[in-house]
Amino acid sequence: MNALKIGLASMASVVASPYQAIPEVQGLFVSHLENILGTSFDLKIVARSYAVARQTEKVILAEIERLNNIISSYLPTSEFSRWWISAQQTTPVSEDLWAVLNEFTEWHQQTNGALNAAAEVINQLWQKAAQTQTLPSEAERLNAVLAANQPHWNLDPTHQTATRLSQTPLRLHTFAKSYILDRAAEAALKNADVDAVVLNSGGDLVIRGNWTETVAITDPKTHAENATALTWLNVSNRAVATSGNYRRGVWVNNSWYSHIVDPRTGVPAQDIISATVVHPNAVTAGALATAFNVLTPAESIKLAASIPQTDYLIVTKEGQSFTSPDWNDLATPPASNPSVKTAQILSVSSIKDKLWNANQELLVSFELSRFEGRSHRPFVAVWIEDQNHVPVRQLAIWYNKPRWLPELRTWYTMQRNSGLNAASIAGATRSAGAYSLVWDGKDDQGQYVKQGKYTINIEAAREHGTYQLIRQEMDFNGKPKQQTLNGNTEIAAAALDYREKGSNR
Repeated sequence: MNALKIGLASMASVVASPYQAIPEVQGLFVSHLENILGTSFDLKIVARSYAVARQTEKVILAEIERLNNIISSYLPTSEFSRWWISAQQTTPVSEDLWAVLNEFTEWHQQTNGALNAAAEVINQLWQKAAQTQTLPSEAERLNAVLAANQPHWNLDPTHQTATRLSQTPLRLHTFAKSYILDRAAEAALKNADVDAVVLNSGGDLVIRGNWTETVAITDPKTHAENATALTWLNVSNRAVATSGNYRRGVWVNNSWYSHIVDPRTGVPAQDIISATVVHPNAVTAGALATAFNVLTPAESIKLAASIPQTDYLIVTKEGQSFTSPDWNDLATPPASNPSVKTAQILSVSSIKDKLWNANQELLVSFELSRFEGRSHRPFVAVWIEDQNHVPVRQLAIWYNKPRWLPELRTWYTMQRNSGLNAASIAGATRSAGAYSLVWDGKDDQGQYVKQGKYTINIEAAREHGTYQLIRQEMDFNGKPKQQTLNGNTEIAAAALDYREKGSNR
């Protein structure tokens, strides 16, 4: 089972992190899928055999599907959706649906109304504002707040029933995903031959068993897949949840508004751009990560202090960070500091060459084609080459089986697959299939390249599928420019944005 060992990187962004040792009797199975709970899904299973790992993957996916069919707010046939249309009726519900509704009741109280399943009515108001490009009136906003802040259900623990009391739209977004991941991890570990699992759904993680996962926390101001992490964590037997305004929201009159709203005011959260919470209980981590976007930092710190084993990192729009007292016990430095190395090298660079402007970057955005139902992400390589077709910088190589790497024909011929490793990336949920990478103008040795023409390569190959390659030359002469690239079977859309750093939106 040598093919199972940690030397196999997952189909996640390749990032620098310490190798994680696995005893000889164990193996690490890695899988990556799309369209699971509406986003990307990374899975790691530490098991005694490949057969056990593959069977465990099936168990995990089956449990996710089972629970999604119960508590999904998007599936019209889910138990929650069917219960939602039964206003004023006392209905027996499953143990899972009752538990999630009860969690919402308790967290609504514990956060003083910052968490509310009826915040959906406010989200719909702001979605309408984006369509009309007109801010909601005060009357519309207050009406939405009134609709959100009324009793929506009554729960009977004795008979395990739920009675719908209002017609206000409800969504179980806040921590339903965390609940599902935790239950799926529990199902996996029922097999004695499974030692650990790591489930990563769009940046929310559950780590269970005998395993320490290295987790990169996404910088909300530079949130490309390969951007430098805000910090690194070593996490064992805990959940990590991140919520923020940097991936999802709406534009209204050239202003960005978060998808996270304050149910008490009807206004999108604006002061906090990211909150990461680490806690043994996945629901607690998910609930607090969202609540900390709505509450003030002082309120969040007070709430966290009342819940044992809560660690957090809160980032404000001004760039100020707030961390829990024990946060540094989780934090781990990256394997190297390329910025320091670059500074040393550039101090002796020849001044006759006009180097890349350190205040500029290239954003490479692309969307992998969506297929019906769950699907494995294709193997993808993204790299930059100079005018002599010599590769200067690898931005990403995503794969899960080295034997399929030759399918990335152009990349593979360059023999660039040196030792690879992948840590989990914790960040705000992204849409399934949509990704962005940043080139900071440095080569693979950490030096800024000279200004001039370079070619961007985006290569994709799907197991038992098609092979596709996009190549586009661009002149990096200091003048910002954008270019849309033609899509293909595997890459639905792609675009290049040569821009000033910090111009995220």
